[in-house]
Amino acid sequence: MITVHDKQFELYMTEAEIQQDVNRVAAEISRDLKDKNPLFCPTLTGAFMFMTDLARALDFDAETYFVKYSSYSGMSSTGKVKSELPFPQKCKGRHVVIVEDIVDTGITMEAMLEELRKMEPAGIYIASFLFKPNSFKKNFKVDYIGRSIPNDFILGYGLDYDNFGRFYRDIYVVSQ
Repeated sequence: MITVHDKQFELYMTEAEIQQDVNRVAAEISRDLKDKNPLFCPTLTGAFMFMTDLARALDFDAETYFVKYSSYSGMSSTGKVKSELPFPQKCKGRHVVIVEDIVDTGITMEAMLEELRKMEPAGIYIASFLFKPNSFKKNFKVDYIGRSIPNDFILGYGLDYDNFGRFYRDIYVVSQ
């Protein structure tokens, strides 16, 4: 058990399990996009750990540009998406891989996709380490998923609770 702010969390996924999922996703992306010169756009702040491990596991080199869009406050989505660091102009004509730590409701990702489509990329792909199908409310495809999980609040491996808990190597779930 760990404590972050006012909540107790218990182990959900170990670092070894995380790395297995990362390696599988990297193999899938390598198979599909190796020859397309993709631009990886991980979302700050949560996806930095996944992007680091993903980059190490890919069997090709690629360009990365971090973006920052957010809709969370505390343990829930505000429903309003803020763009603090938008997609770069170099997305035009490129295959762009949005790298996310988690897709749950899809509200933030939908806003990101809307912005990115205006830049006329050659292709858009979404790689999310975690996906919550029971929370998902939108109509777009997540192309690469590390793992689908229940609708529980989790932290660690880049995921946070009010900006704390990101640095744990394992993933923890809020204790009932």
